[in-house]
Amino acid sequence: MRSIVACLFAVVALVFDAEPSSAQPLDKVSFGTNWVAEPEHGGFYQALADGTYRKYGLDVTILPGGPNANNRILLPVGKIDFYMSANLLQSFDAVEQNVPTIAVATSFQKDPQVFLAHPDQGIETFEDLKKLNLLVSKEGLVGYYQWLKKDFGFADKQVRPYNFNPQPFFADKRVAMQGYVTSEPYAVETQGKFKPKIFLLADQGFSTYSTLIETRRDLVEKRPDLVQRFVDASIVGWYNYIYGDNKAANELIKKQNPEMTDALIDYSVAKMKEYGIVDSGDSLTLGIGAMTDARVKDFFDKMVRAGVLKPTLDYKKAYTLQFVNKGVGLDLRPK
Repeated sequence: MRSIVACLFAVVALVFDAEPSSAQPLDKVSFGTNWVAEPEHGGFYQALADGTYRKYGLDVTILPGGPNANNRILLPVGKIDFYMSANLLQSFDAVEQNVPTIAVATSFQKDPQVFLAHPDQGIETFEDLKKLNLLVSKEGLVGYYQWLKKDFGFADKQVRPYNFNPQPFFADKRVAMQGYVTSEPYAVETQGKFKPKIFLLADQGFSTYSTLIETRRDLVEKRPDLVQRFVDASIVGWYNYIYGDNKAANELIKKQNPEMTDALIDYSVAKMKEYGIVDSGDSLTLGIGAMTDARVKDFFDKMVRAGVLKPTLDYKKAYTLQFVNKGVGLDLRPK
């Protein structure tokens, strides 16, 4: 009984500690992700679990995506306030389609997209992948693969359909498979019982930002303080998730996605650190969430050259630097 009472007092204390010092009413905010809860969303769950959002005056609800959910369409119609988009191509598409949304920050400095190859097939360099057939999704075929064709000489005849099942990869050693560096290699190691060769597209020049925070243009115009607080709190959440105690965030992730395991979470976080997915490049000086005009232009130019985007697109409407590059959370990075 004493332990139960002590736990109750501890919970109450945590709730009051998480309240903003001004004791003002919290602003209710809804944030939709683009997939089921996973460690790749960890910074947002961290900010929710450890009270960071509340300290910034926000009462945040995270709405997971998934195969039967499309949170992105809820953003422009005002059903949610923020959305986690996959990469800049979605932001550019919003401009093309006159959808009134805009990217205000990024979580990942590097897109986690990779190709995986068998370790005993003489595939040592990225260029060697041109010797193989490639399992590529429909989205990948119209996006990054067009860049691979233009800049590296990959061919359409190499492509085989990818249905997010590793079995065809296991069955044919002369096949490479797309995936995320944070998840598919783990599936290969645990199911296939071997470590695959990993080739991160970002390290070959695929320079998009990934896991961006999008909101509506009217929210930026009418409530910039709200946008700033959500961005800042999410940035702090990412620092604490990557470098601090992320147990509470992971419990939330597992609660919303019961198929998630501790082993996969540990693997994903380790790979995010190893490859600099969240914190590398510009974020080392400007803070997590950093974006630059030069980087966005570089990616836009590559997609134009690859025929994915029209050169006349006013790509600068797709994003704003108003809320990032302020060094928020830099003091939380381990020395």
